[in-house]
Amino acid sequence: MSFLLTTGLVAALAASPVSAFWRLPCKSPIVVERADPIVNPGAVSGHLHTIMGGNGFDFAMDYNSTQRSTCSSCTVEGDFSNYWIPALFFQHENGTFESVDQVGGATVYYLQRAGNGETLKAFPPGFRMIAGNPFKRTGGDDFATQAISYNCLDYNGPAKPETPNFPNYNCPNGLRSQVFFPSCWNGKDLDSPDHMSHVSYPANSYNSGPCPADFPVHLISIFYEVIWDTGKFANQWYGNGQPFVWSMGDPTGYGGHGDFVMGWDPDLLQSAVDQCTNDSGRVEDCPVFDLIPDSQAQGCRIAPAVDEQVSGLLSALPGCNPVQPGPTATPQSGCGAPTTITPSNTTFFTDLTSKGWSYMGCGTDNYFNRVLTGASQSNGQMTNENCVVFCESKGFSIAGSEYADECYCGNSIPDSGKPVPGVVGACTMSCAGDDSEFCGGAGTISLYQKCSGESCANAQFGPGPSAPVQVANPPPAGSSSSAVSPSAAPSSTSSGSHSAPGSPTTLATITTSSAATPTESPESPPTNQASVNTDSTSPPSDDDDGVEDDDGNDAN
Repeated sequence: MSFLLTTGLVAALAASPVSAFWRLPCKSPIVVERADPIVNPGAVSGHLHTIMGGNGFDFAMDYNSTQRSTCSSCTVEGDFSNYWIPALFFQHENGTFESVDQVGGATVYYLQRAGNGETLKAFPPGFRMIAGNPFKRTGGDDFATQAISYNCLDYNGPAKPETPNFPNYNCPNGLRSQVFFPSCWNGKDLDSPDHMSHVSYPANSYNSGPCPADFPVHLISIFYEVIWDTGKFANQWYGNGQPFVWSMGDPTGYGGHGDFVMGWDPDLLQSAVDQCTNDSGRVEDCPVFDLIPDSQAQGCRIAPAVDEQVSGLLSALPGCNPVQPGPTATPQSGCGAPTTITPSNTTFFTDLTSKGWSYMGCGTDNYFNRVLTGASQSNGQMTNENCVVFCESKGFSIAGSEYADECYCGNSIPDSGKPVPGVVGACTMSCAGDDSEFCGGAGTISLYQKCSGESCANAQFGPGPSAPVQVANPPPAGSSSSAVSPSAAPSSTSSGSHSAPGSPTTLATITTSSAATPTESPESPPTNQASVNTDSTSPPSDDDDGVEDDDGNDAN
């Protein structure tokens, strides 16, 4: 679809549910670790994921877990869903691995692509699914294969076609990994044993058109884009192949996959499905949304709970993940990788309550208009305790460390600089005097205040309490009814240790939980996605529906 359309055609398309969509910006990961509450509930996952969305994310979670979030790295209020894909690494010629930086977080497209006569529905509470297969190493022309693709970004050169696997050439402006999820639901099961067979791609295409008869409920479509900074490795390629590998040991790219856990306010999402009919793709053009500031979304983080190095230069991929080029791949175990979930040693602040000072949170500062206007200093030995001691010696009750080596003092903070409750914030620079502490950042300030009276408590972060959502059971599997109660939601798997996919969530309320007996370790290969097509070898064709992504190229 050209953007040189006539005004009348643009207006018509804007009202068309086939062309309507919005891009949900997820500004950064909340955590990168071996966690997957869909495939490995209650256990350390087999491979590393980068996870976006609400900070209620946990190793075992249900819909109530999402609603305990106090923040999200995505920018629409009312969406505490979680979105995740594997992490990407560069394999050096000597066999070591280096993590590839993610450019921001992710862009999640919500696309309105119903078939003729169909009515789009929002995801019900408790719904979850995966797309793709981490053990896949060969191509095909089935819809599940076509739904995984890559776009080599080169803003100064001619556009390159999308590929179903990692391209064998440098991408100067990054490699964009793309996952299109099934959008047709059986109307009964909120999950399934393989986390895929309760949904299907449309009957005639992976990304649009009517649903098959066995999957009569057409949900809004979701599509992930994540950009990886592969261009920084342009001068380090070697041999005849491409050097990138997914965290599960996939050097082909065919094993790309994504996971989704529904965490929306369901009424809000249905309102958006019904009313956000603009084809601009701008989330700002959706009248039912209130947006979160980018800086607040970027500051939503959780501490990792698996004690292992996941970034920088590594001798092996996290977990037991040798590179398996195929044609087949199998789960591996027994390599000595951590399998225990432990309280994280990571803290986002320095506990100075024994000194009579408490952490307020990560505030916002401005070079031209400081939030703390009293005494200040900068030195190469800066720590949070040194900053507090300095400010106290000058008679101030608030101290703030910033940009690793700066300290500012004052007695009050303007509203523009106050921390957002429950949000960790982007105070991520190591202190100049102690690299185990964080001393603010660029435009962010780690704030401490002198305690008064008997109370001296640090600010709290992470999920908070929420009212349990009681729901009606969906119809049993095999029921002829395709209708589901508007409040239908599943149970969660338990928080016990399991090393295989959990049971489908179907027949209990959210506030109860159950889990299946483990069957394989560390994770079982999913079965092929239900689809009307069968495997073959031709690559997917480029999409021509004219929905444009952020860099001007067509999105699938």
